[in-house]
Amino acid sequence: MVGAAAVATRRAEAQNAWPARTVRMVVGFTAGSATDVTGRMFAQKFSEAWGQPVVVENIPGNSGAIGVDRVAKAAPDGYTLMWAGNAAITILPSLQNLPFDPLKDLESICITLSMASLLFVNNDLPVRSVPELVAHAKANPGKLSYGSPGIGTPQHIAGEMLCHRAGIQMEHIPYRGANMADVLSGLVPVGIQNAGAAMPLVRAGRLRCIGVTSLNRSSTAPDLPTIAEQGFPGFEATSWFGLMAPAGTPRPILDKVRAEALKVLADETMKERFASLSLDTVGSTPEEMRRVIATDIPKWAQVIREAGIPTSR
Repeated sequence: MVGAAAVATRRAEAQNAWPARTVRMVVGFTAGSATDVTGRMFAQKFSEAWGQPVVVENIPGNSGAIGVDRVAKAAPDGYTLMWAGNAAITILPSLQNLPFDPLKDLESICITLSMASLLFVNNDLPVRSVPELVAHAKANPGKLSYGSPGIGTPQHIAGEMLCHRAGIQMEHIPYRGANMADVLSGLVPVGIQNAGAAMPLVRAGRLRCIGVTSLNRSSTAPDLPTIAEQGFPGFEATSWFGLMAPAGTPRPILDKVRAEALKVLADETMKERFASLSLDTVGSTPEEMRRVIATDIPKWAQVIREAGIPTSR
């Protein structure tokens, strides 16, 4: 009994002293993507608050699932965190047989931010609205393609939803994160990316946004119409970002991470930076995050079935 008490005391002391060394934050997308940019914003603030480096490690591939799997198999000691996007957590489970279970193999900490995506076109494409894109696609069958950050991302699902509901065909070109070079050059005429990644190019006039994937217009971009208001009522496909850790990570550590995340979300300077990137702050509890995941998985599964998106399950 004395020995067990001593072990428990040492564990408590270790948790209270956490972090005592570098913390790794895994991001499942490439550098420069919206997931990467937002993750680095939090990592910097965590480093300042904890007095220890919080290093972002980009492990791109399979719409973030490779990075999630790496975290799910990491030691549950608090020194590996996941900056997760909802693609690998809530969409891919209905498309693939994944080596992890987001509700069993990972601890939910907090949904931090949410973001709509932009549907945009190359400036030389003669369309300025979603109805015009649909008409152009019907007049040019088999000639349009659209790029997304990868298979199973909300942007991919948004593209397939639009094709299904509009009765058109566009070839899906998946990338490994935010890649708009081919749309800028005209090689791929249409793109769907997170607003944070695409908005600067839209505002600079280098790409033409024709629709936003949120149900309502964004407060940070009220001039941009939604896809829903252009003849597709109820159309919605948004992204969210959140913090997770390997299952079994001690609760005091998870609580400390969430508490610091809430401070970041409440910081006025950070709120201005988030708004400039078209991000909405959330700040959920772990229980709320788990409920969102448990609800979103069957929701996206239904969308995938209705749109006829191929799966490998």
